[in-house]
Amino acid sequence: MESFEFGPGKVQLFDDGAVARVLHPDGRRLLLDDGVLHDSLHAWGKGFVITDRGSYRFDNPAYTRWRSTGIDLMYQLGDLELRVGRRFGEHWTETYELRNTGSTPVELGSVAVSTPYRDVYTSSRESLTGSVHAHVWTGGADAWVWAVPMDGSGPGLGLQLKEGELWAYSVESREPGTSSNVRGHIYLHVTDHARSPHALGGQPVVTLAPGATYRWTWQLDWYDDVTAFDREPYADRLAAEVNESIQLHDGREITSSEPGLQYVSSTDGRSRFAVLFHDPLRVIAERRVRFILDHQRRPELAGSRQYAFVPYDNDSGLTVLASAWRDWSDARERVGMALLLQEVRDRGWGDRAELDEALAGYEQFVREHLLDDEGTIQDDSIHQNAVRLYNFPWFARFLLGQGDRDGATRILNRYYELGGDHFLAFDLGPLLSELGLHEHLVRHAQTFVQYGDELPPHEVNYEQSMVAPLLELLAAAYRTGKIDGAELTRRLPWLTAFAGEQPDVRLRHVPIRHWDGYWFGRLRLWGDVFPHYWSALSAVVYGAWPRELVTPSQAAWLDRAEEAILRANLVSFAPDGSATCAFVYPSCVNGQPAHVADPIANDQDWALVYALRRLN
Repeated sequence: MESFEFGPGKVQLFDDGAVARVLHPDGRRLLLDDGVLHDSLHAWGKGFVITDRGSYRFDNPAYTRWRSTGIDLMYQLGDLELRVGRRFGEHWTETYELRNTGSTPVELGSVAVSTPYRDVYTSSRESLTGSVHAHVWTGGADAWVWAVPMDGSGPGLGLQLKEGELWAYSVESREPGTSSNVRGHIYLHVTDHARSPHALGGQPVVTLAPGATYRWTWQLDWYDDVTAFDREPYADRLAAEVNESIQLHDGREITSSEPGLQYVSSTDGRSRFAVLFHDPLRVIAERRVRFILDHQRRPELAGSRQYAFVPYDNDSGLTVLASAWRDWSDARERVGMALLLQEVRDRGWGDRAELDEALAGYEQFVREHLLDDEGTIQDDSIHQNAVRLYNFPWFARFLLGQGDRDGATRILNRYYELGGDHFLAFDLGPLLSELGLHEHLVRHAQTFVQYGDELPPHEVNYEQSMVAPLLELLAAAYRTGKIDGAELTRRLPWLTAFAGEQPDVRLRHVPIRHWDGYWFGRLRLWGDVFPHYWSALSAVVYGAWPRELVTPSQAAWLDRAEEAILRANLVSFAPDGSATCAFVYPSCVNGQPAHVADPIANDQDWALVYALRRLN
């Protein structure tokens, strides 16, 4: 194994010239190690091509030449010759050149290079001190990756395309065995047209005439923070209501009278980015509520269970039966639909009588099938005696919205009797403050201050929806005067590091989540979900963050990020009121075409609830 200095860090290469390790200046590793997920077959710089004349993977080079500053490689792929040059020093530069050595044109349908960033959750401490979030943007000539340590500290590793175009990224090695704690192998694509022609606004076909070449070069450097990482923002905001305008940095102005996602090309046509125009919140909310009432209940059932809210398959037009798959149940996250009805009712929108009837029926369902005399919330109406702590604050919030303050208090007291001090459920800080349960609030916050960076694992070992509820809890406790502001300040970068600043409305400021399509959708696709409704948890934290703990410029950033996240999630709601629980963003996951909205409407209504609370 050969080692090369790379600025203040180091890069180690295998004997075959592929990248084995990238060492951060503080010694931590930025790439995956050999183990359950990773092996040398997925090493950095290896990959595949799919052409109209055959498909090939490249691994062992036909030619290798070591140099004092790096290595040159050549791979033979049928009539294609791939030459790779790696150079190290102050910068790390890689150049790839595909040449058609045959006598007839070759159509490149997919060209992919593995970049196996260490984007894994082993535990909170190991994640914060030894893993990175890889924020990927494949927008053509303006393509880049920002790999930032999960604790938000610098320097981070920035990859920028200097020559050529990258139009997609895909994810491999996502299996039930790796579950939710591993993001997978990230492949960067010149194009992925052969597998997913629609992805990211459309994938190009690259044709090489005999003797012709296609060349791309990227350069990697260490940057103290994302503001030092030179990237193209295109516009300050990427979402607006219909008939409003978005001002681009190049002087252009774009608008639309119709809601939906729009791709906008750069003036030279070699890059593109994505913006969203959406209907007013009232229009979206009332249409969504109408759809829920018409399609996402079970009128064929007897008694109060007919008032429960359930998932819906937009393809078949049928409600979804949960059976043993608890994330399709008639409880858990589906209570978000009831909370949405409350938000609409409390604003005087919609049909008040119809909403009151629906909510009264749902309240009866909760009391008869989910809530017992002690305040325990059952997992759903079928699986009694199964307790999931996440559920408790959600149903406490629902009862509080129905005017039952005592019932909400009883549920939260029960939550703490069952060990809630050691668990990060959502909405606890504001809810405990509203109910005057300050003893619970302060004790819970102090418990997690003592945990430091060794947070107890939840359903995922470490994730954004642990850090956001933690900060929401600490912010509420801070206002009681019992928590030092320094405890908040040192943890805020843990949350902001989950999101990047890509020029796509679905990505900018939206935290990485890469498993929800599998658990909540019908397609059962692992892989990055952008946007995801629980990204709104970050928005809530940003909005509630004590402004005395940040500078004016940081406060302005928090305001922009909060709004960007909440508006991004409006892409999940269609003009007819239907919705999707997950948009799986990569072009492919394990070779399965993706960049697709799952057909199931399930739990995404939380995004609309938070948007109404924060934007309206």
